[in-house]
Amino acid sequence: MDKKKAIDDTEPGPAPSRSVDRFGFIKPEQSGSPDGLPKGRSIHEREREERRIRKWRKMIGVGGSDWKHYVRRNPHVVKRRIRKGIPDCLRGLVWQLISGSRDLLLMNPGVYETLVIYETSASELEIIRDISRTFPSHIFFQQRHGPGQRSLYNILKAYSVYDRDVGYVQGMGFLAGLLLLYMSEEDAFWLLVALLKGAVHAPMEGLYQAGLPLVQQYLSQFEKLVMEHMPKLGQHFVEEMINPSMYASQWFITVFSYSFPFHLTLRVWDVFLYEGIKIVFQVGLALLRFCHDDLVKLPFESLLHALRNFPEEATDPDVLLPIAFTFKVSSRLEELQKEYQKGPESSSETSSIKRHQALISKTMSRVGSRVISNLTADKK
Repeated sequence: MDKKKAIDDTEPGPAPSRSVDRFGFIKPEQSGSPDGLPKGRSIHEREREERRIRKWRKMIGVGGSDWKHYVRRNPHVVKRRIRKGIPDCLRGLVWQLISGSRDLLLMNPGVYETLVIYETSASELEIIRDISRTFPSHIFFQQRHGPGQRSLYNILKAYSVYDRDVGYVQGMGFLAGLLLLYMSEEDAFWLLVALLKGAVHAPMEGLYQAGLPLVQQYLSQFEKLVMEHMPKLGQHFVEEMINPSMYASQWFITVFSYSFPFHLTLRVWDVFLYEGIKIVFQVGLALLRFCHDDLVKLPFESLLHALRNFPEEATDPDVLLPIAFTFKVSSRLEELQKEYQKGPESSSETSSIKRHQALISKTMSRVGSRVISNLTADKK
């Protein structure tokens, strides 16, 4: 494959010399931002973390052998522990177990290798062009055409062949890149398949298909949830002509893996892989609730900037997630989905849907990539 060779046989760039945080992201100069772990933890905190890891190891068994049995017997314990955060050293394995991707891998031996080596994709040049835009400040992806970028290319190329109807969209790179930080290429590929094809939860492929049908649905649902849970803010958005497509599209397309602190991203993904897409709605509502009193005072330009740049204290997972879990949205999301799929029954609903579609069509003419590039600069 000549195009694959082009990405493999290129001189690597210089290695970064600056210090990195515990996740591998290069720290900005004179940065005081947290990386999710307090410096100089006490002996008590370290012992507590070790006990937590032992509990998790006992729960999942060797290589995940006890996982399904434990989940059947203790679903509430599993849910509570996942919401508190999966230990980082076990995160990759647990993600595969709760997503259903481990089963897909075992049922499809040799398929990934065939897709990478023997198949060609119409998206190869586009993937190569976008590779450097995915987590550009992470040491694994920094080296030009290095191991990280090659692995990311392989996964995205393989998926574009595996599902030619969806192909490749830039936002998918953030999902694949995040997974690569916690598992092998082949494991990450099958977890991507599990997410987009719906091995456990609702399929995500509609987020990337032409016309962004699932994005439009989610934004419509989210707008109604905002109006129901925070009517004053919802009305302010109407008055300032702020639509969720202006600030929330990338929340859904990348599941908060773009432009949010990485320790928050990981905690959201822990819950997302176990409980499904509702956590994206819950975290979005929690962000608005946390900043509510400030947001309702802002005019259009300042409001839009604030919605794309939340303050550091609002993105602390230990603060934000408890707020998110107070929003009980499962039943309401099902009702709103049925309403959306049935179609509007009143002229006001019709105009709202058409307004969504018009705004999304204008701002996202190239599926996914415009969603990413038109938003704030990457904060990772």
